[in-house]
This record gives sequence, C-alpha cells and structure tokens, in this order.
Amino acid sequence: MKLIDILKKSTLSLSFEVFPPKNSTSFENVRLATEEIAGLNPSFMSVTYGAGGGTSRYTLEIAKSIKAKYNVPMLAHLTCVSSTKETVISQIEEMKKLGIENVMALRGDLTPELENTDRHGWQYRHAVDLIHELKNSGADFCIGGACYPEIHPESRNQKEDILHLKEKVDAGCDFLTTQMFFDNNLLYNFLYKIREAGITVPIVAGIMPITNANQVERAIKLSGSFMPQRFKSIVDKFGSSAAAMKQAGIAYATDQIIDLYANGITNVHVYSMNKPDVAGCIQNNLSDILGQKL
Repeated sequence: MKLIDILKKSTLSLSFEVFPPKNSTSFENVRLATEEIAGLNPSFMSVTYGAGGGTSRYTLEIAKSIKAKYNVPMLAHLTCVSSTKETVISQIEEMKKLGIENVMALRGDLTPELENTDRHGWQYRHAVDLIHELKNSGADFCIGGACYPEIHPESRNQKEDILHLKEKVDAGCDFLTTQMFFDNNLLYNFLYKIREAGITVPIVAGIMPITNANQVERAIKLSGSFMPQRFKSIVDKFGSSAAAMKQAGIAYATDQIIDLYANGITNVHVYSMNKPDVAGCIQNNLSDILGQKL
C-alpha cells in the first residue's frame, strides 16, 4: 500500500520508525524488536538507512520481512550522501524487485569523514537530486522527504530552508516527515509558513520519546531541537531514575501527540528506537483516540 493513501485519510494514523542492525551479530535481536513493533499493527513502519548507507542491505531485509509477515505498509529510507549513481540505481532496482512502494528520500547525515571532503564531485549533493533519480527510475514510488520545523542546521534562515523544501515537493515528494521537536507550537508556526509558500502535501509529525536523560544531549546535537522549560524540568526531576524518566518521557510524548491530534494533525510518526515497550505504551495510551475522524 502506498503511504499517501493512508496519510490522506481523515482518520488518525500512528506509525513507528525502526533502524537496522549495524552488523550481522546484532541482526537477530533487531529483527525480534522490529517484529514486536510490527505486531502492534501500526499504520506503517519506516526503516532507516544508516549513516553513509552502511546498513543498507539490512534496511531492505527488515522491510521485506515485516511486510511479508505482518502486512504492515513499509517505508524504506534511502540516502545518497557521497554515493555514486551506480550505487543509488542499484538500490532502487533492488527496492523495485522486492516490491517496496514507499521510499524516504534523504541526503543523509554527514559523518565526520564526509564533512571534511570536497563535495563538488558528488553526483548527489542534496535530497532533491535523489528525488529526481527516483522519479526517473520508471518505478511508481510514493516518495517521502524530511522537513525541519526549527530550520535545517545547514540553512542560513527559515525562508531559505522553505524554498529548498518547495524544490523537493516540486521534484515529486508526496509527503514530508518532520525532524523531532518538543514544542508543538514550533510545528504549528512552521505549517502556517509552508502552506503560505504553496507546500500542500501531507505533513507527518515526528515525535521522539526521550526515555533517558542521555538522549537529551544527543537529540540537541542531531537536530538542534529547542527544549521547552517544561521538558527540562521533567529531565531535572526524573533523569536520575531510569524507570521514572522512562515513564515521564512516554507521558510527555503522549501528551504531545494528543495535542497534535486535537489540533488537526492527523499523522504522527514515533521515533521508537527499536523499543517495543515504548511503542506499545504510547499506542496503548492512545487506544481510544486512534481511529477517530477529525
């Protein structure tokens, strides 16, 4: 099933992101965790690609397995950072062969090694280049892209960022998923601005449950996310207790999602970090809310 058919429905959707193993040693543990999340019967699941494409083979294996066993619609990530045209086309052909219909087109994170290299010779410098490649592949993919409610870290300002976002949509992006955010007002303001700019595709709100204090620093480093004082107080109060912080983090994420649904955001994607218990708790907290029409 193409995700655009899910995202355009008037009912609420809740989906989860998982990531593939870094190596074959951890494959079985990751497989079991991702299948347990699939057993929750989410609206769809996405599988990340890994920095520099290092886990690309496992991305497709996980996506294929979940789709076959649980009939959960899958979204496979594909990154192009520093990749050759031959490598990208090979990955696209493999996706076509496996019957994958939904692709998340991303430039990918710049690893420390890539940050210091000359990028002028790269065949794909931005996600929009990958979107063009997907559209020209002959496959009828449903293509997703990323957006940043708080501005892409490499953009000079939000106006420039939204112009680049419009380029991705015009190139063929069917929907956009946001980077994590912890203050819903940032998303509401962002949505107003992109709609004014003519971006009308469905927006999926990305929510990251912070279940241990160490995740806070990483979240800020990855996305530059603004941490509201309310959230900082939760970490200060409960961060020293693993169990308490986990419960508080799930409650905060649940509260964010309820507020999003209440304000007309129909699609929420949870960065569940391969944690079936966290995904299950959030879904259970929303059990009587999911499926309602807005």
